[in-house]
Amino acid sequence: MTLQAPETRIVNQWRIACDGGEGGLGHPRVWLQIPRDEGFVECGYCDCKFVHQDFEGKV
Repeated sequence: MTLQAPETRIVNQWRIACDGGEGGLGHPRVWLQIPRDEGFVECGYCDCKFVHQDFEGKV
């Protein structure tokens, strides 16, 4: 059995919302703040990685 890698999304805002993106099969909506010194944050529910566009290709 193989596991799929968590999704990575490039975003243009420092504060974003994640709900798993699968309608009723997703997870509760959470708001995530991307640290300006790291450039990315990972959702604690679905492990989706959100990368700010200023850090694309750097993290």
